[in-house]
Amino acid sequence: MDLTGLTLRVAAARPHVLLAAVPGGAAVRLAAERLLRERDWPQAHTPAQADLLLVAGPDLPELRPPLERLWRDMPTPRARVHARTADEVEDALNAGRALLGSPTVRYESAAPPADAGGHREGEHGAQDTEAEHGDGRRAPDGQAPDGQDADDHGDHGDHGDHGGHGGHGGHGGHDGHGGGQTEMPGGLPMAGQGADRDGLMLDQLHVPLGPFLADWPAGLTVRLVLQGDVVQRVDVDEPARPSDDAAAEAFWVQPWLRAASGEPVPVGEAVRRRAAAHLDSLGRLLAVAGWPAEAVRARRLRDDLLSGAPRVAVAPRLEHLTRRVGRSRTLAWLTRGIGVVTAQKAREAGVGGPAARAGGDVTSRYRQWLADIRHDLPRLEDPAPLDVAVEDSPRGPWSAEDPPSAALIALLPRLLEGAELAAARLVVASLDPDPDELVSRGVVEVARG
Repeated sequence: MDLTGLTLRVAAARPHVLLAAVPGGAAVRLAAERLLRERDWPQAHTPAQADLLLVAGPDLPELRPPLERLWRDMPTPRARVHARTADEVEDALNAGRALLGSPTVRYESAAPPADAGGHREGEHGAQDTEAEHGDGRRAPDGQAPDGQDADDHGDHGDHGDHGGHGGHGGHGGHDGHGGGQTEMPGGLPMAGQGADRDGLMLDQLHVPLGPFLADWPAGLTVRLVLQGDVVQRVDVDEPARPSDDAAAEAFWVQPWLRAASGEPVPVGEAVRRRAAAHLDSLGRLLAVAGWPAEAVRARRLRDDLLSGAPRVAVAPRLEHLTRRVGRSRTLAWLTRGIGVVTAQKAREAGVGGPAARAGGDVTSRYRQWLADIRHDLPRLEDPAPLDVAVEDSPRGPWSAEDPPSAALIALLPRLLEGAELAAARLVVASLDPDPDELVSRGVVEVARG
């Protein structure tokens, strides 16, 4: 009996999918999450858990090295597909499953590994597909992967699964880059030394979070310098920019972009998109905090709102979710006193929207999302024209020249420095900046006039 072949066929029937969303790929990510849930395909949180890597969104050359890092960290047999638009997701997932179940993968997966170099996404139509076996070759079309400089190292983070209501969530992976730090063979980081805030010389460890961390803003990279479990310094990388011909779209602010260009947009469409964005942010925070069941409920409601479900169909479930999450003592205890920023300090930093109105810690911010969702619920069918000067976008007052997420990202170092590492993920999730606002072609064109 071919036990290896049987095992691989079973795995290919229900692959574990690692979803790597890039800036401009929010619509693709949402379509992928919905389809994975409908198919009951597990979504992997780390490369080690994954069989299939799905890249969601446009091709961003700056993010190819960290994508290669994800790809190299996945165990064989493995496959990679790329969906640039939401319409390509289903075909990409089907192609990935076919690759994993192909006879070539089945019989060559037991071969000893070889360093065949990296692979850059090619231009092969609607989506790119690749399967790599133990010998590093590409199947099933027989084309060899493109070479890559052996010195390229990407950054990525991961977090593990959390059962029930247990803890702050995981942290990112480690990378060998950063001043004051040496590197062991294999790229493992070693701690350097530096003075802490009291002037003592203590070990320092450089830890990047992102750009492809589960339940994390797409493409965002935050570089931390740790002494013990305390964040001493924070640097945020500039967001990756799309190539000239890439169509990076800021999904969550589309109604505001269209209204700003003179197109008539009903208020109901805008508040529906805003409520769905808050549910998307809430789902990330709940997943990071270790409450996966409620995270799934938030995402189901998000998808229902985006699909145009009427108010009467979603109101009871939204009320149940907001009441259950808002009254959770455990969640409030986990998030209380973390990432505090007063309303005045937020306004001084140029931050508006829910983060400024909340005027407090992580607990205050997710409760503000809940309050905003309840406020928007009766307005889902409002036919009045949208006035962008009156209605805030999901992250604050909309301006293409100064997108609200830019101020949220700029606020991160101030909130993360001095915090414990376990709290860093919760702080970022409670702000949930949208890098799409900074790299979308539509936003850039408006900003340039």
